[in-house]
Amino acid sequence: MSERGYNKTLGVLRKVALFLILVAVLIFAKPTPLSVTVGFIFMALGETVRFWSAGHLRKTVELITSGPYRYTRNPLYLGRLLILTGLAIMCILPYHLHWIFLVGGLAVFFFYYYPRKERVEPKRLLELHGEPYERYFKAVPGLFPRLTPWPEGSSGGWNSDRMLRNREQWMVVMVVGVTLIMLYKAYAVDA
Repeated sequence: MSERGYNKTLGVLRKVALFLILVAVLIFAKPTPLSVTVGFIFMALGETVRFWSAGHLRKTVELITSGPYRYTRNPLYLGRLLILTGLAIMCILPYHLHWIFLVGGLAVFFFYYYPRKERVEPKRLLELHGEPYERYFKAVPGLFPRLTPWPEGSSGGWNSDRMLRNREQWMVVMVVGVTLIMLYKAYAVDA
């Protein structure tokens, strides 16, 4: 699907559904101090990867192979997976529904979202960047990072303007906000 073929209505529906699921999780969660601590470690790691990535990314302008992009072609998706995992660990829902939430989220990611992105993005990037992208695509894994940085990585560094343009600051606010709500609920239950 090209940028022109993006279905805005479907995009809005996905965002509304995610928001409603997050609100339901926040309402019904019965976190403990331990679950919040362990979950936060995953969420903080995921957001660190996303924050680092967003400061390198210049969507469609140039082929980015610096920073976390030297290890994985999709560090933002990797960060999203870590945040999802952390949230599921953190929230503790009745009847162990947090594990169903996690498995369901992973299923949607691995069987719908990521395969669709992997069908679309590489074709678009190959058209834009040609042979350099083809080499990069073959050398750098799509999601789970390689152990050593790709040696042909670009020299571009992290830039706060890029991070802000990519609106990652709102994800930081969300991670901190969710964590604070979960901490409040964890200690309110114990009180």
